[in-house]
Formats: sequence, structure tokens, C-alpha cells
Amino acid sequence: MTAPALSLRHALLALAVTMVWGTNFVVIKVGLGQLPPLTFAALRFAFAFIPAAFFLKRPDVPIRNLAAFGVLIGLGQFGLLYIALHSMILPGLASLVMQSQVFITIGLSMWLTKERLRGFQWTALAVGAAGLAVIFSHIDASTTVLGLGLVLCASLCWALGNTVQRATPSANSLAYVVWASAFSVPPLVLVALVMEGWPAMSAGVAHASVTTWAVIFWQSFGNSLFGYAAWGFLLARYPAATISPFALLIPVSGMAASALLLGEPLPTWKLIAAVLIISGLAINLLGPRFAKPLQTS
Repeated sequence: MTAPALSLRHALLALAVTMVWGTNFVVIKVGLGQLPPLTFAALRFAFAFIPAAFFLKRPDVPIRNLAAFGVLIGLGQFGLLYIALHSMILPGLASLVMQSQVFITIGLSMWLTKERLRGFQWTALAVGAAGLAVIFSHIDASTTVLGLGLVLCASLCWALGNTVQRATPSANSLAYVVWASAFSVPPLVLVALVMEGWPAMSAGVAHASVTTWAVIFWQSFGNSLFGYAAWGFLLARYPAATISPFALLIPVSGMAASALLLGEPLPTWKLIAAVLIISGLAINLLGPRFAKPLQTS
């Protein structure tokens, strides 16, 4: 069965999500200036659940599915990412390392659903991977081994979360993300109590500035509700091999935002990596248009 061609409207939606998620790394860094990492993550998902849950009916999916997604994305992806960004890795580099989820998601999908990659998709992933390799070759002393390990584990949790959500393609994407967030908060709070302690948690909330609260709400509504609802909507309608490569643009916007807002350098090698990543995305998007004539000729 041939996969559906990606429409222009859905391509633009995927681009919007990647822009939000890319700049998100800088936003997280701002919030971590006043809040402990796991406390920050717990607040993000608490406000993603309330008040939206009062307006959206719980989707008709197994509770275990919602719980698995909530724990994987809440504690697994963002809990680990926030800890790493606190002091172990720079936002621009973190936005890159997280994109290993692209390859993990496609691999899991091929294994579980028997999706097959077409020739142009292999080419697109190879070109995008070359861009990632350029950046990996320029890792400097500002990144710790533990920080890299935490972000890699976070990307694995993101890929597993993608796979869990794709098992319920008929569910309303926004309602799914909202109700799954309810399962993110308890484990985040419990682990925060153990790792950060109640005094640090309460002090962080009490002294949070208006900017920090704005960051929390942006995390809740912009990233959790819009981002994951839109991403889940796309994954339910297209193969993972079509949608996941869009995430390769996240490090591009992440590095650009870090350079503009945090003063991180943007040397030539980063620009080369960005060109490779965008080229890989273009091959993935335009490939079906060229593949069909070749098949029918």
C-alpha cells in the first residue's frame, strides 16, 4: 500500500511545530534560572492538564496507553531533558541530540508496523544524518558525558512515546495530550521530592518571576498542547518516515535561537550542518513527486 502524499497544509503544520519545539530549548533555559528541573516539568504538565481537561472529554483509549505516553513524555523525555539543560549541555546542542529520536522512531515503526522505506527516504535520512554528524564532530568541553547520555535517553523516550500514540490513531490528538499529561505529573513530583527536596521545590515556586510563569505557560500551551496535539495528528495520518524527518529542523531553529538570544556562536560548520539537514527534508518532501512518474514510466 502506497503511503499518502503529504499535503502543503500539513507540511506547514509540521514546520510550525518544529519551530516551536526548536526555540523551546532557549525558553527552557530561561525557566531553569529560577526553578529546579523536575519541579519545572511538573508545573508544565499540570497546567497542560488543567484547565483544558474541563473542556475536553477523555479520549476513548485504554488508560494504560495514556499512562504510558504520559510517563514517557513527562518524566522520560522532559524530566531528563530539563535536568541536562540545567547545567550539563547547551541548548543548541541539546536541540540536535534530541533528533536521534527521528531514527529511533522510524526504526520502531518499521519493526512494529512493517513500514518500508522508499529509496528517496533512505537518501533523505542519509543527508540529514550527515548534517547531524557534522555537529557531533564539533562537540566541545562545555558538554558533559552525563548530559549527552541524559538527552539521548530523553530522545529514546520521545520515540517510544510516538510509537505509543500511533497505536490510537482515531483518538482526538489534543484530548489525548491533555489527559496523558495527568499521568506525567505524579511521577515528576515524586522524583522531584526525592532528588530536589520540598524546600527547593517550594522556594522555586515562591520566588518565580512573571517571566518564569510566562515560560511555564508557554511550555504548557505552546509546546505540550499545540506541539504534541499537532504532531500526533500528523503521525496518525502519515507514516513515521514521512513526519519524523521534519524534526531534523528543530536543531536549526534551536541553534538560531540560541545564537540570537543567548549569544552562542554560529560558525561555518553549523551553517553547513543546517544546509545538509534542510536538504534532507527537501528530498523527503519532494521525493514522492519524482517517484510517481518514475514508477509509471
